[in-house]
Formats: sequence, C-alpha cells, structure tokens
Amino acid sequence: MKIVIAGAGDVGFHVARLLALESHETTLIDTDEEKLDYVAKHLDLHTIHGSCTSFKVLRDAGTDMCDLFIAVTSFEDANFTSAVIAKRMGAKKTIVRVSNVEFMLSRKDAFMKDIGIDEVILPETLAAEEIKRLVSHAVLTDHFSFERGKLSLMGIKVDKDSKLLNRTLREVFPNGERKHFSNVAILRDNETIIPTEETIFSMNDHSYFIADPVGEASVMEMTTSSQKEIKNIMILGGTKIGFHAARLLSKKYRVKIVDHRKEKCRSLASDLSDTLVIHGDARNIELLEEENLSEMDVVIAVTENSETNIISCLMAKNRGVQKTIALVENVDYIHLSQNVGVDTMINKRLIAANFIFRYIRKGDVLAMAGLHGADCEVLEFEVNSESSIHHKSLDRLKFPAGARIGGVIREGEGIIPDEQFMFKDKDHVVVLSKPESISKVENLFS
Repeated sequence: MKIVIAGAGDVGFHVARLLALESHETTLIDTDEEKLDYVAKHLDLHTIHGSCTSFKVLRDAGTDMCDLFIAVTSFEDANFTSAVIAKRMGAKKTIVRVSNVEFMLSRKDAFMKDIGIDEVILPETLAAEEIKRLVSHAVLTDHFSFERGKLSLMGIKVDKDSKLLNRTLREVFPNGERKHFSNVAILRDNETIIPTEETIFSMNDHSYFIADPVGEASVMEMTTSSQKEIKNIMILGGTKIGFHAARLLSKKYRVKIVDHRKEKCRSLASDLSDTLVIHGDARNIELLEEENLSEMDVVIAVTENSETNIISCLMAKNRGVQKTIALVENVDYIHLSQNVGVDTMINKRLIAANFIFRYIRKGDVLAMAGLHGADCEVLEFEVNSESSIHHKSLDRLKFPAGARIGGVIREGEGIIPDEQFMFKDKDHVVVLSKPESISKVENLFS
C-alpha cells in the first residue's frame, strides 16, 4: 500500500515504524526537521519537510495516489484540513486524529464522509475503552472476545504456584482436554515466542490462549488467582484518559478518581455524577489508605508521569489489590510488567496505532487486537471462495512459522481446529502473527 502520514509525533512515528516493518510505501510529513532526521535514521521511508496543509507538500508526498492518508499531528484543525484536501486530491481513505469528543461521537455521520473524513481517532478514548476491556477480566493479564464470546483471547502469568511452571502443556493436560483451547503465544524476557508441543513454561511467562466457551474454564484453572466480582475501582489521575475511563466504568462499578489539581477536581465532580472525586496526590500512600486502597478490586494509574503510575500500582499490589493497570509513555516500559509486578501496562500511542492498522490489513479483517508488550497481532479473518486457505485442511497449509491459527468461528460456534480441520467459505479464523509473518498470513486470506 501507498500511505502518507501527516505528523511525526508519537502516534505518527509508531504507525510509521510498524509500516516500515512490513515494507509499505510510506511518506511522513512534518514541520520539525529534527524529528524527520530521527525518523530517517531509524526507519526505511520517505520524509518531507513542510506543512501538511500545503497543496505543494501534499502533491510532493504523492497524496493524489495514496491508498491511505493518516493525519495525526497535535493540531486538530491541521488534521482536518489536510485530510479534506488529501481526499479531494485522490486519497482513497483518510483517518484524522482529533481532541474533541464531539467529533468522535459524530464520526459515523454522513457529513463526515461528505467532507472527506473516513475515520477519526481520539487516543485517549481508545485507551479508556482498552482499560474497560481489561477490567472486565481482572484475573487475566489480557482478554479479548471475538463474536461476543464465541472465542476468547486470554492472557495469564506463570508464577511460582502455577501448574504450568517448568512443564509443557501436554504434561499438564495429557488426555485430550486441549481440544477446547490452544496456546498461541508466550511473552518471555521481551521476546514473543510461538510455542510448540515441546515448549516448557518458565517463571514470569505471559502466556496467551485462544479458547471456546468450554475451554475458558480450563485456561482459568491455570491461573493461581481466583476470579472475584469487581465492585470497587480507584483511578489515579484526572487526565483525559482518567476522565473517559471513569465515565465508562462508573456505569457498572463504584469508581473513585484521585487528582492533585483542585480546579480539575471541581470539573471532574461536575462532569462525573456517578464518580467520587478526591483531591489529593496519587503518590501519597496515607491518603490512598484513608480512601480504602486495600479494599479496591482494581487500581488504574493514568497520571501524566509514567514512573508515578508504575510505583502507585506496585503499592496497590502490595496491599492486595487484584488488578493493576498503569499508563506508560515509554513503550519500552511495557515489557517491565513481566518482572516488576504491574499486571498490565498500556501505551495510548500503540493502542491508536493498532486501531489505525485495521485499515491497512489486506483480506477480510473483521477484528484486530494487539497484546500489550508482545510483538504480535491477533486478527480475525473471513474466508471466502477466493482465499488461498479455502477448502484446505490445516495440515496442508504452508502456514508461516511466525504465526498460529488459534480458532475458527463457523455458523456461530467457536472451534479449536485440529490438523485435519477443513476451512470453508464464511469461516471466521482467528490468527496470531508476528510482524514478519503478517504479509504471508494476509495472502492466505486475500
């Protein structure tokens, strides 16, 4: 694909980095020469110095022939203007980063299509939606449902009490119990492993499974924590992500939000009628204990300081909180969650980049998820009569080594396929793939 990105900031850089791994023809526009120099030294793509609202710059970038134009600068008006111009020039699809929630709520309106905007993203609301998803299954490190639970992606951590520790999956389940789930990936010491029958689980592994409704119970049995009902949630930080997370979660849970800014607390209290707003410093452990930290089921730290978020979550785990989620700005920090004790670390740029990638994937992609910290994607494809995978059994497929078929949804039923499973038209296939194998996987479904 030919893709033009306006904005070499955090989101733009991460999207460009992922595109470069897959050899897409990518051009990056920005007014900051220093950022462009950094990008040019680290990524194999074309850069153009200039304003993304300039007709000349957009023409030089080849916007008139691009498959996708992505406007993710820090300036909402520039994003809108450049996308509208790009669409008029001939860009097939446009995606715009916004900061106003009103635009998110109106993104499906015919008016947006009429002016040339195909999709809008607001990284803070995407992060809040991700937090909501993670909270729903507190005992797991990650969870994603396909087709309303017909299949589920489930992440668990191997600790000293886990039945998986120092054993293979075949040793733990020797008598065919695995027909309802499959192990698709292991995150170990910053490396993503596609496991085999002989893979031995190690301490602190984050292991990921695809399970049908019956198999979910088996995966849950591999965890050392018992799932209890989530009732009480504390959010540290009245940032945009904190606000949107509280707005979503307070519909179902009892939510407290803590922020050190008095005026911000007044604003939060006015806008969040179902949330208890507390004025105080998230680093003040005495304050948090006075607000019953140890009675919380989930603590979500989304202040503007990554280190504060990590430390706050560690304090919460030390006081028995079941689930902790920390927002981090440095992507490299995400890998620390394996070793430091925070259940899940999230990065809003990566979440936004994963969302954008739905528009880049070839084949009939129905859903897509990224695993926090793991170098892979989980995608749901639909098989059609033209697909290379159509009417072939799993053992006849030359499936790339860096990918794994986890499950299939056929006529509303989740199936964990064996080697003789034959793929049919309209099957929905859930695949986990590392970046270097994605193009090969896409070709099987396109």
